[in-house]
Amino acid sequence: MDTLLVKRAQKQDMEAFVHLIEKNKTNLYKVAKSYLGNEEDVADAIQDTVLSAYEHIQELKNAAYFKTWITRILINHCKDLLKQNKRCTVSDEMIQTVEATQEDDREFYALIGELPEDYRMIFLLYYGEEFRTSEIAQILDVNENTVKSRLRRGREKLKGILCY
Repeated sequence: MDTLLVKRAQKQDMEAFVHLIEKNKTNLYKVAKSYLGNEEDVADAIQDTVLSAYEHIQELKNAAYFKTWITRILINHCKDLLKQNKRCTVSDEMIQTVEATQEDDREFYALIGELPEDYRMIFLLYYGEEFRTSEIAQILDVNENTVKSRLRRGREKLKGILCY
């Protein structure tokens, strides 16, 4: 279904593009919020991402990778905002202030807030957004084995925290 929407959007079907963005807006918000924390910056990053995606959707070679592609665009915009504002990436306070809609989400964000910065985004993308390790490697521009080892080490750290 999403593949057809992407192909329609690539043919300048505005309605299809809007539908794709609507389907992915929660995921985009969560990723941006975990990077930036500030609602205004989150809104700016998402707005820039949507505009970039619309302008460059014809360049997407494989329609099945739309979610990975748009998430990568978002992360790049978040990093650009962080550079402009000279702020650090994901802090403990940012993770703890993520506005979750359910108690499980709040517990998840609090739990990954205990992890080192290198592991947080990987955990968010893997467990929160259900990306595969290969997709996370593409999004974060790291080796897939790095993603797997950080997941394994992160699980070990969480086990230590939870089973104290």
